[in-house]
Amino acid sequence: MLGSTHGTLTTTPRSARVLACGERAPGGAVHGRARDAADPADPSYAALDVSGRPLHAPVPDLERFFRPEAVAVVGASDAEGRPHAGITRLLVGWAERVGARLHPVHPNRRTVFGLPCAPSVAALPEPVDTAVLLVADPLPVLAQLEGTKTRFAVVFASGFAETGEAGAAAQARLAQAAARSGVRLLGPNTNLNAFEHFREDLEGPAIALITQSGHQGRPVFALQELGIRVSHWAPTGNEADLETADFLSYFATLPEVGAVAAYLEGLKDGRSFLLAADRAARRGVPVVAVKVGRTETGARTAASHTGKLTGADATADAAMRQFGVTRVSGLDELQDTAALLARARPPRAEGVAVHAISGGTGAHFADLATAEGLSLPALSPQKQAELHQWIPDDLPVANPVDNGGHPVGDGRGRRIIDALLADPHVGVLVCPITGPFPPMSDRLAQDLVDAAEETDKLVCVVWGSPVGTEDAYRHTLLGSSRVATFRTFGNCVRALRAYFDHHRFTRNYRSPFDGVPRTPSPSFRKAQGLLRPGHSLSEHAGKQLLRAYGIRVPREQLCTSAAGAVRAAAQVGYPVVMKASAPQLAHKSEYGLVRLGLTSASQVRDTYRELTEGALAEGVEPEGVLVCQLVDPGIEMAVGITQDALFGPTVTVGLGGVLIEVLRDTAVRVPPFGEDEARAMLGELRGAALLHGVRGRPPADTDALVEVVLRVQRMALELSPGARRSSGADDGSGGDGGSGGLAELDINPLVVLERGQGAVALDALAVCR
Repeated sequence: MLGSTHGTLTTTPRSARVLACGERAPGGAVHGRARDAADPADPSYAALDVSGRPLHAPVPDLERFFRPEAVAVVGASDAEGRPHAGITRLLVGWAERVGARLHPVHPNRRTVFGLPCAPSVAALPEPVDTAVLLVADPLPVLAQLEGTKTRFAVVFASGFAETGEAGAAAQARLAQAAARSGVRLLGPNTNLNAFEHFREDLEGPAIALITQSGHQGRPVFALQELGIRVSHWAPTGNEADLETADFLSYFATLPEVGAVAAYLEGLKDGRSFLLAADRAARRGVPVVAVKVGRTETGARTAASHTGKLTGADATADAAMRQFGVTRVSGLDELQDTAALLARARPPRAEGVAVHAISGGTGAHFADLATAEGLSLPALSPQKQAELHQWIPDDLPVANPVDNGGHPVGDGRGRRIIDALLADPHVGVLVCPITGPFPPMSDRLAQDLVDAAEETDKLVCVVWGSPVGTEDAYRHTLLGSSRVATFRTFGNCVRALRAYFDHHRFTRNYRSPFDGVPRTPSPSFRKAQGLLRPGHSLSEHAGKQLLRAYGIRVPREQLCTSAAGAVRAAAQVGYPVVMKASAPQLAHKSEYGLVRLGLTSASQVRDTYRELTEGALAEGVEPEGVLVCQLVDPGIEMAVGITQDALFGPTVTVGLGGVLIEVLRDTAVRVPPFGEDEARAMLGELRGAALLHGVRGRPPADTDALVEVVLRVQRMALELSPGARRSSGADDGSGGDGGSGGLAELDINPLVVLERGQGAVALDALAVCR
């Protein structure tokens, strides 16, 4: 695939190569929630990967935030008509419910709502777990909290990073004050959703909620009215200190949490979020998120609201998929998908059976389900014959099953349901009911609930009535914790896809952080001498960089005279390719500075002169002319590195050549990732079929392409701007304090030859920071 002369990584055994790029390590994660992140007490534990980014994030102890014993309300008021009076009343009621002692703080009041009022935090009668700051300027209060043993502070005030540079500076001072006082800060620009009235009478796995805009969490919180338990709500606001990742890590460790639902406007730190998502994935905890910023307008609005970068949406989307976060589009999907994932048992089979009272209803649902990638297996002839005992012979029962309506009104209805659930290929039974038709729909709902209580398979109902006040819906279906009830076909099929995807993901999940490289490779030392901070590399230097990492390039020589070019052509072997070479010539073909298929010394001599003069005409002094091997045709791909503001280095693969910017057929991943993820990138491409061979062409060497992607990932980790340049005194890297690095890399085209023949990088553009 790749010859042993093309770099120091090439002769490494395959298993070790994959491990070095972050695939699998011995003793990988087990399924379920038994295994967590690496133990820092382990002598083999290292806190940072080779790029200097953390491999472990501690789980903050937030128990006393959500279940405090004592709370202070700074700025408390009981003056009617004042906003703080309503907030204080809410907190007083909440403290009574959870058994917390509440201490109002106000310099001008002796009591608030009948409770003794302290004039300042210094005068509090006892240390408090949480201080809620209802003051316009929280900075002095945070300073006063130093030495009081207060664990948490909630800053309600706005006017910080969401308002611009001055507000961001004020927020930074707030974070610094909290750090000095030893207080973990929630906010600013947050609210008091954490102290809402959570129902204690509901059972079963709960949803834990994280929102950066409190109002956006209301639909999920309201699920309690439908009998679905919500255990926590973290309104993170501007995240000056505590952030989404902190709460996600904490919620993933709680045994009562069945799923985490999140509304995200931005992420404070990409790596922290991935480490938190990794913790949830290791423990099998589903995470469902709305992430705004898909469009330029949405990204702009999000930044103005929370003062954080939203990052490139394609990168955020890929990062969430890598670590098993289910991204949904709307709040209705968020509540439906989170509720299903929180409460449904793992699937026994991946087949979905549709049981309808109308052929049109079944066909409509089947279309939507199939388009979403769900499997609707045809029932066996024996199963169809069994169903026709209770369903007229002229109705189709292959799946979807059309029962004609009347059987659901008597004893036949339950027998049909039981027969479908008994099929070993069926893991989910869906009954779409577009509108109520009592009394038959009442009996159908009860039969579905009774059957769900007796099976370990998932039973779903779509109750399509726009009214939603019917007894069959409000009491029978919503009264069951074993039936998943939806109001729309679309939300049902998307939630089911997430259900199957999540369990498939967790069954196969192995954390890429377990195998990520922690020390630089020998290739890094060679590459470091090629980087020129603040400059682009010429094609020749870029190819040397690739060669250092074991990526195959054509035979070539850089020539500074026509005679030298002729000698080089003879050594490389005719026919040859010639290109003008200079750091400023990123796209040589656009300037006519590439010549293909030269077959004689005279052609080489003339072409040398033409390319040199052509470069000078463009205002570029060439470093020379490349004389290159002409590589056999293959599938032209592109592999590259870019830098994301939130996640750092990213790796992209796509169809290459001159049409890359037209087709825009690419897939992106955030390191670390392993071989399986690299192959999944190829599967995402619209043009993936080209790699498998079309119209009589042989399959391409996808193994070689995957190998290039993994080697480029290693480059991204070791050479990215800000990466730690030295991991110890013995690595020989010299160190540069994390400056410089490889800002961008574009290998295009990367010609992928026939299976077994490898892949060759014909051009490389590298930009140094």
